[in-house]
Amino acid sequence: MKILANKDYVHPDIPFLQYSSCLDVNCKCETFTKTVVIGQSQNPWKECNTRRMEQDGIRLARRSSGGGAVFHDLGNTCFTFMAGKPGYDKTVSTGIILAALKQLGVDASASGRNDLVVETADGMRKISGSAYRETQDRGFHHGTLLLNADLNRLADYLNPDPKKLQAKGITSVRSRVANLAEFVPEVDHQHVCDAVIQAFFDHYGETAQPEVISPDVFPDLPDFAQQFAKQSSWEWNFGKAPAFSHLLNERFTWGGVDIFFDVEKGAIIRAQIFTDSLNPAPLQTLAEKLVGCAYRSEALADCCAQLVAQYPQQENELGELRRWLLETIR
Repeated sequence: MKILANKDYVHPDIPFLQYSSCLDVNCKCETFTKTVVIGQSQNPWKECNTRRMEQDGIRLARRSSGGGAVFHDLGNTCFTFMAGKPGYDKTVSTGIILAALKQLGVDASASGRNDLVVETADGMRKISGSAYRETQDRGFHHGTLLLNADLNRLADYLNPDPKKLQAKGITSVRSRVANLAEFVPEVDHQHVCDAVIQAFFDHYGETAQPEVISPDVFPDLPDFAQQFAKQSSWEWNFGKAPAFSHLLNERFTWGGVDIFFDVEKGAIIRAQIFTDSLNPAPLQTLAEKLVGCAYRSEALADCCAQLVAQYPQQENELGELRRWLLETIR
């Protein structure tokens, strides 16, 4: 049995607990302290305000498990339970977290498929959400506990831009949330870690020394660097979005434009552009060039810029269109 921090590995026969947050404000991971995390089958453009995230330097990360979108800052403590089968049982790990909260003086309960809630005078408030993944021989349960997260910022980034976007895949269910600090003002990350560790020991009847993984101490695991690079890439975080369609429209001084995209795996597979411009040829050519293009503002803007040499008389119109696409798509 092991207790680890920030480690993504499980031996099939050894249950272990992972907990993570950052206690050092000078730590190098400070750059990555504000992140929106989405489920494996979610569409970031549908779930998140991707434009606001880019403006504020908020990172996007896609989990390999299901579930909804969450905002992480240093006011969260995250946990993961991993075990081989048949020992894996998410009701056990949920019970350990509930027992830990009880130690802290918080009387919480499990609700729905993956939430922990506290009953208040204003109704049920969510303090934790979880996601799960199972393979043939093992499984894991991970989640986040809200300690003193900035809930205003949560609302900033988990509300998508109002777009005419029809997406397939999983959509988050929004819940009323609360920080544990509302119920236990003195709570902090270390209190939560200590309580969860103790509840873990109590359940298994054994103790163990933690192994700490940090930005300065990486785990010695096969292909860890390659997996880290993969899950940091645009192709993983945006390119794995389920198929969706997007309608954009705008009116310029030289005419109105309607653009229809069909997008799969983060790339445009079909584009149609309609306009009442007196010079529609550049836009018709643009629609052809967009097929196969990544659904990224820079890529679409580059397509516009490439057309200037072919249609120099429409340079101003193409420049306006380019700036609009840069501002609209993130």
